[in-house]
Amino acid sequence: MSVLVITGTGTEVGKTAVTAGIAALARAEGRRVAVLKPAQTGLLPGEPGDVAEVARLAGDVTTRELARYPDPLAPATAARRAGMATVHPKDVAAEVTALDETHDLVLVEGAGGLLVRFDEDGSTLADVAWAVNAPVLIVAQAGLGTLNTTALTAEALQRRGLESIGVVVGSWPSHPDLASLTNLADLPEAAGAPLLGALPQGVTKLGPVDFLAVAKRSFSPWFGGEFDPDTFAAQFAVQ
Repeated sequence: MSVLVITGTGTEVGKTAVTAGIAALARAEGRRVAVLKPAQTGLLPGEPGDVAEVARLAGDVTTRELARYPDPLAPATAARRAGMATVHPKDVAAEVTALDETHDLVLVEGAGGLLVRFDEDGSTLADVAWAVNAPVLIVAQAGLGTLNTTALTAEALQRRGLESIGVVVGSWPSHPDLASLTNLADLPEAAGAPLLGALPQGVTKLGPVDFLAVAKRSFSPWFGGEFDPDTFAAQFAVQ
């Protein structure tokens, strides 16, 4: 795998932290990593966005951002309100192809959930994944309600003939409630794919060295980490 698309089950689920964690582990293995954000919303020119956060945490990675819109809305809506051009899947695919030629791993981080619209034609991150023929990683919340949104995302991927490699909890709470604990067993069923990690809440406050150490513990060996879902779940007693 040289290209991976990272989607969330919604907004603020930890996609950027997960992207940074995968990038950091790949860099630790000596791989050349590029991170592409097709559309960044809710920020003005010059303000640090998601790719800047990934670079801060993961270190020496190539970053690209194709479009930026000031309103914190879906990219298509934000573009319309700002009177700016939208991003189309062919634009993203062209950038991914160019990055893939000079990097070992290209990570494409979506905006919001899988079916958030990028343009006036209704194109989504799913269309991007199809255009670049890349597998998709689902980033989910830990607690109540996540099984439904994860299952809906997985079903949308399946109906479009896209491969879901697994699910990662983007922000594991320091004091997990019953829903979060039981979801460790139920998330793989909802996703139709394995649980490949769980990043601790607040991990983006760390510096690069500590962040890498946490990423190592929090991601599956599939990404170069040490996370085992059974061992992780065994830390918590569910009555």
